[in-house]
Amino acid sequence: MDTTVTYILLIIVAFIFFFPCLWLILASFSKSGTIYSFDGFFPKEYSFASFEKLFTDTSLYNYPQWFFNTLFVAAGSCVLGTFLTILTAYTMSRFEFKARKPIMKTTMVLGMFPSFMGMIAVYLLMTQFNLINHLWGLILIYSAGAPMGYLTQKGFFDTIPKAIDEAARIDGATNLQVFTKINLPLSKPMIVYTALTSFTWPWSDFILPKLLLKEKNLYTVAVGLMSLDETEFARFAAGSVFIAVPIVILYFCLVKNMVNGMAAGAVKG
Repeated sequence: MDTTVTYILLIIVAFIFFFPCLWLILASFSKSGTIYSFDGFFPKEYSFASFEKLFTDTSLYNYPQWFFNTLFVAAGSCVLGTFLTILTAYTMSRFEFKARKPIMKTTMVLGMFPSFMGMIAVYLLMTQFNLINHLWGLILIYSAGAPMGYLTQKGFFDTIPKAIDEAARIDGATNLQVFTKINLPLSKPMIVYTALTSFTWPWSDFILPKLLLKEKNLYTVAVGLMSLDETEFARFAAGSVFIAVPIVILYFCLVKNMVNGMAAGAVKG
């Protein structure tokens, strides 16, 4: 009986979370294109016109360009941010130095504050470096902020026995070889997790691109969709649905790699 009640509650909760997604998907197929013509929650008529218009009518709202901008920023931030985060976590986990604990405490305190509190300072810095209206400016900011969340990765490196490192050094391995040939292969699950989070943050972020990107052809998808007129709701919904596709594909691809990485790490351990 308890199990039945639990399943019923889980189904209700799942439906509550799934309903907005279903509504957005159906709204993207609205034939009229405006939310004011809906019959209650759902459109009266359906068509693929919104998706076709999304990629063909680019004179005012250039969605393909926005999509490319978002992909460029997210991919660049993913590569650079993952590299910096893994290096930071490995350093804090494996090496002892005087500033280690103060740095850890400082990052923990700074992590308590919401990121948007520093937006004014970020904007002023970007103006001084002439990085306003530059996609590389976004990549640098996302990548520079990524190592602040190194504690999860550090915890993973802490679980790898240091005796493995010591044995490798006795055999003549350098610190770089210990890192690249021993710890990195064992850390594939964490690298995949870091890459996924480093990609998804800039992919869906709105505040920072809105602050730094003033030219319409440089907009990311989040900023571009928010600039759509209220009569273009079906196009807004279609753009929102399409932008979710790469994340879903990336997730399923990385889940397989994550499982393989866990198995390889267990064998090598």
